[in-house]
Parts: sequence; C-alpha cells; structure tokens
Amino acid sequence: MNIEQPADKREFRQENIQCDLAVIGGGLAGVCAAVTAAREGLSVALVQDRPVLGGNASSEVRLWALGATSHKGNNNRWSREGGVIDEILVENIYRNPEGNPVIFDTVILEKVVEEPNINLLLNTSAVKITKKENQKIESVTAFCSQNSILYNISAPLFCDASGDGVTAYLAGAEFRMGAESREEFDEKFAPSLEYGALMGHSIFFYSKDTGKPVRFVPPSYALKDIKQIPRYRNFGKNHYGCQLWWVEYGGRLDTVHDTEKIKWELWKIVYGIWDYIKNSGSFPGTENMTLEWVGMIPGKRESRRFIGDYILVQNDIVRQKEHYDAVSYGGWAIDLHPADGIYSRLPGCDQWHSKGVYQIPYRCMYSKDIENLFLAGRIMSTSHVANGSTRVMLTCAHNAQAVGMASVLCVRDKCLPRDVAEPEKVSLLQQKLLKCGQYIPGIKLEDPEDIAKEAAISVSSELKLSKLDNKGPLLTLHDSMAMLFPARKGSNIFVSFEIFADKETELIVELKSSSRIGNFTPDLLLERKKISISPKTASESCRAKEKVKLYSGADGGVNSGAAAFTQKFNQTSEDSFSQGNIEIEFESILETDQYVFICLRKNPDIHIRCSSQHITGVLSVVSKGNFRVSNGNIQKPDKDIGVDEMEFWIPQRWPNCHLLSCRFKSAIEAFGPDNLTNGFARPFKGANAWVADFDDRSPEAVLEWEKPKSIKKIELAFDTDFDHPMESVFMGHTYHTVPYCVREYLISDSQGRVVYECRENHKTRNVITFDEPVTTDKLIIQLQRPDVNIPAALFEVRCYE
Repeated sequence: MNIEQPADKREFRQENIQCDLAVIGGGLAGVCAAVTAAREGLSVALVQDRPVLGGNASSEVRLWALGATSHKGNNNRWSREGGVIDEILVENIYRNPEGNPVIFDTVILEKVVEEPNINLLLNTSAVKITKKENQKIESVTAFCSQNSILYNISAPLFCDASGDGVTAYLAGAEFRMGAESREEFDEKFAPSLEYGALMGHSIFFYSKDTGKPVRFVPPSYALKDIKQIPRYRNFGKNHYGCQLWWVEYGGRLDTVHDTEKIKWELWKIVYGIWDYIKNSGSFPGTENMTLEWVGMIPGKRESRRFIGDYILVQNDIVRQKEHYDAVSYGGWAIDLHPADGIYSRLPGCDQWHSKGVYQIPYRCMYSKDIENLFLAGRIMSTSHVANGSTRVMLTCAHNAQAVGMASVLCVRDKCLPRDVAEPEKVSLLQQKLLKCGQYIPGIKLEDPEDIAKEAAISVSSELKLSKLDNKGPLLTLHDSMAMLFPARKGSNIFVSFEIFADKETELIVELKSSSRIGNFTPDLLLERKKISISPKTASESCRAKEKVKLYSGADGGVNSGAAAFTQKFNQTSEDSFSQGNIEIEFESILETDQYVFICLRKNPDIHIRCSSQHITGVLSVVSKGNFRVSNGNIQKPDKDIGVDEMEFWIPQRWPNCHLLSCRFKSAIEAFGPDNLTNGFARPFKGANAWVADFDDRSPEAVLEWEKPKSIKKIELAFDTDFDHPMESVFMGHTYHTVPYCVREYLISDSQGRVVYECRENHKTRNVITFDEPVTTDKLIIQLQRPDVNIPAALFEVRCYE
C-alpha cells in the first residue's frame, strides 16, 4: 500500500497547470470561448463544475438553446448565431433531429475534446483565487470531487463563464444584482418593486407512456395543494420539458446562496404537479404514464452581473445603437419574469422585441476592475432590463467567441483585455471573428490575405428571378402573407400572382420595406393598392379540391382572429382584374439595395397559388404571432415602456414554408457571383449569395488569376438556413441536413485535376487545408444542386496561400 503522506498531515493531492487562458465554466459560453482560443493556438484550461458540458442546455437541465431567432417568432430574419455555436447546432441537427438532450451532450463534448490545446477538467469547482498587484488574478484553485485533486491553474488571462461569476466574485470585481431604477439608465421597462428585481430558477420534468398502468405515490415533500399555484389549470398531461419553463421560483431570494433552498422548493412543486396530473382525475388517459426524469439541478436565469467599461441598457437594444467595438449581437426579446414565478398571478413573462438585431460591444466583456479578467455568459456588463435579452444561451455563446478571440490578441501582443478595446485592435478583433464565421451586423469582412478577391470569377449560370412555378398548393389568406426578397437600387416592382376568389371581393396589396436598412420589420409603407377581384364559375371545382388553411403548427401562433394592423397609407390606387393572374405594378423607385415585402392582406375569400420552389435569400412570411414569444401578430404596449409598436411577419417551418407563385416583369438580379467576395456571408441588405439557375444541373464557379497561385487553404460558406433557430433539445426537426445546403461538390485545378471532393456535406463552413499547396491559376468549384426545386447556392469563397 502506497501512503503518500503521514496520517496526521494529509492534504489533497495537488497538480499545477500553466496555460494561456483559464476558462471557468463549461456552459455553451465557456465552451465557445475555449474552442475559439484553442483553435488559434492558445493553451486553454476549461474548468467545469458539472459532469457534462453545456450548462442549461445540457442533459442535466434540458433547456433548449436559443438566441436572436427566438423560435422564428420575431422579425429577425437570418439571425441564427455563427461561428462555433453554429457548428454545434448544425451538427446536432444532423445527428439528433429528435432533440435528445443526451445526444446533444455528446456533440458539445466532442467539439471540446477534438481540440488538443484544451485541458478539460470536469466535476471541478473553482474555490479560491490568488491575486497579483491587487488588480490581476494570478491563479485559480479548483477541486475535483471525483479524483480528490486540487488543481492550481496559473495563466496570464482568465475568463469567468461560470454563470454566477465565481472567479470574478472572489477576485473582487464590481457587480450588481437585481434591477436598477427606471431613472438610472432611463429604462422605462425597469420593473416595479411589486414585480420584483430578480428572475428565479426552473426545474423541468419528462413523462412517458409505458404501455401499461403505472401508479404514482408522491413523496412526502410534494406540494399538497395544487391551488397554491394560481395558473394550475394551465397544466396538461402532455406538457413537460421546456414547455414548463414557467415552473419558476426564487426571484425573491438570493439566487446565488439560496440555490439549494430554491431547488428543494422546485422539487416540491414538480412532484406536486405530477401528483395532480396523475392522481387528481382531471386528466383522463394518464393511467399508463410515468414520470421519466426530473432535473437534479435548477436552470438559473439571473444572479450577478459584473461591470465592464460599458453597461448595455434597454435603449441600446430597442434603438439598435451602433458601437465602434461591436463584436456580437442579440435579438431575443427583452424578457423579464415576475419574481414570484409560479406563485405569481401575473403572466409568466413579459416579452418585448426590438425591430431587429442589436450590436453588443466588446467593452461589456471584461471587468473594469480586474485587469486580466474576461466576462462571458449571462454575467457580462448589462443592466437588469438588458440582461432580460442578453442572458439567453446562444447570445452568451456568440459573445464568448469574441472573448476567446480577444484572448488571442492579448497573448500575441502581450496586452490586457481593456487594450483590445482600442479602435485599431478592436477592428482587428472584428475581422478575425468574421474570418472564422462570426456574424457582426453591419461589419464587412475585409481580408487582405484572401486571394479570391484578386481572381476573376465566372459562373455557369446566375439566377435571374423572373418567376416561381405554380406547382404548390392553394393557400387561403386567413392571415396576411408577404414575399420577402432582395431588390436593387433604382428598380420598381411589377409582379403578378395567381389568385382565386369565392365571391366578389377586394385584395389589398402593399409594398413595404424597413425604415432601417438591414432590418426585416416592414414598418415603412411605400405603396398600397386595392384590387377588385371577380370569381369565375369554371374554377369552383379547383378551389374546392385544393383550398387549404394556412399552416398553424409549432410556431403558428394564435392570431387568426386578431384585429387588422392599422396605419396611415401614403398612396392608394384601385384597379380591377379578372380571376387568375393578378398583375400589380408599383411605381416606387427604390433608393438603395434592400429587402422589400410584397404584402397581401388578410381576406379569407381569397386563395393564392404557392410554388414548389425554394431559393436562398427569399422567404414567404405571415402576419402571425408565435405563442411562445408573443401574444399576437402586433406588439403594442398598453403604456409607455420604451419599446416600439410593430407587426410581426414570421416564416413557417419546413416543409410548410411555401413561396408564392409569381412572375416579375423585370427579373430580380441579386444573386450574382460578385456576392462570393463581397464580405458578407448571409442575407443582410441583399441575398449575399451566388445562386445558380434552377435549370443548371452542374453549376460551377470558376476563379482565375493572372498568374499561378500556391493555394494552401480554401474556405467555402454554404446555406444552412440561418433563419432556422435549430432548438437544441425537446423540439424535433423534420430534416438532418438543411434542404438549402449543397451536399456534394468538388474542386478542380486548371488541368482538370480534382484537388478536393466532398460527398456528404451538411456544414455551414467548409475549411479545406491541403497538406501540400495546390499551384494553379484556376480553381473550378462544381456544386450539385440540393434538389430539383432548390438551386445551388454559395455565400462565400476565400483562398489563402
């Protein structure tokens, strides 16, 4: 037997770790910070106090990871976060379209263990710090409960992504907890004392049908009187998991130190809920149901928020303030919950959306007090109100990628986090983030090392959108619908639709755009037309067979009977047409490249033909609410709380996202090869993609240089539908490879030699690194179109010597 120490002097075994960056916390934020830094060559220690990675998204908590897309319930089109978190979500859809939280654990863990520069410490809690010169952290001591080892982790840089800010707190960094007054930051949405200053925790449960009778005897600590929960009638036998996010408690307590007390109350509530569902007799059909899983730890929403050189506040979000040091963005609603949680008589949340995504500045992501400390996740520098939006996991993860990249600049230049906020360095940070797939609204990639910009680019075909076929279903205008597409400066719109009517009626058609270029909220009316339509008897049988109600599934909302949106029209004209192809000419001349909406207003006597085709950068949207994130199709506060009134126009989920059959007198020309090197890799002011013609069965893009180049690396960006939220768990998805994504391609040189071939792509970004450089004056990129009804599309190509 090996006795390491005398019996009366034993201490835990200790190991020393030296690294470039120590990341404390292994939620999605910590993971993305660690992976980003490690890929750039930094040695990283990732310290996680749980047995799995992912935080609230892990199988221990099982909350869906969401961000700016907000369940497709807002106007933030093509806003899913990019970079590392996009890789994780796309891979999860590919492997796990059912939304199994255990499989999601494996996807996150694999992303970390594939990086040789990451030293992962699971089940390891930070318990002590040592400081140098009072304003710098020198080391963190962390204890692993599974191997009884104390790790002393020394680094020049630390990132606190722990949720409660354990390291930042021990280091003495300034923080806030709870809500500010309305006056401090002029935040009209700041809550009253009665509403409460903190949000609570939640614990979920899963149930299943066993196929045979199962009884449930509640534990003694289960809630006895379900009527203590004011909204107890909202429970249902098929409600479980994330559907019960409002099973929340603890907002009146200390959400750090009272977490165990909060957890016990939530267990009491959960077992009381199940006793009510199972044994009250109010839910027929539960005889065979059993309680399959109950969370062991609560999912936290809010605790400490640490102060950086900038505090993000409500007006930054609502007014979409631009920041010189923007490195990320948000788009979830400002989402506050009553402090009494499930015991409150108030609605479970109060959500208000901005008209588009908003920039998040780098200055929110490091401590103003502790010189070598980054802040990642929900602890970053915001007000309580702004934290209602920034706290969601995909926003936290996207922010943390910026932290990981900033640490690279700090190590390279031997500087501190605050130094990176200088304009010259932050510009470099932005460009490095864009190069690895991060999206920063309004910021263009300017990469002097990319030799694709020097090439002459030609393509086999280019989509000039003159029509969409009429092979789709007829949809009834139970709700207003619109086509959203990119239009060119100086053009006007002349379009026809295939429309049928049950009786003499009128169709109101509007041409709308966004008052802020880059937004997708159609709040600017350009023209309005009123069209009289007469039915034809010969069409009656067709209409009877094909008429279908607009889809109202997972994100269909509850708004079919909502009042019509009202506004002052700046132009009205009347025309009369016969049944069938209805032509509409708008006189407005567009002053800039931008997305426009052709809106067909709600009229249940009218049915419109849809197309079977789909195109990157073109969508149909419906004026409809999504019950998960809004109360209807119009956001209209009943008092001045500092948010805008607006109408929601949301897409339907695949496969119910039909484009409208239409013809344009002048083709929409917004899909050319110049998009491949324009510095944007998703729809913004335009589609920003080269899209081949529908009839091009072997589309190819050719890059030619005046002289041969020695090419070491090629990067391609494909369309994995940035409009899809890709909820990580609970919700299922109808495909494992995004339908728009090119799945097969090959790259050849000037001699026709294939230098790279891909037969099963499902990823957004493909980075091709050659063992030996390819020397050629021409590259031919041949794509296979995803489907006969979906033309091949490519957002970006970059080449490096």
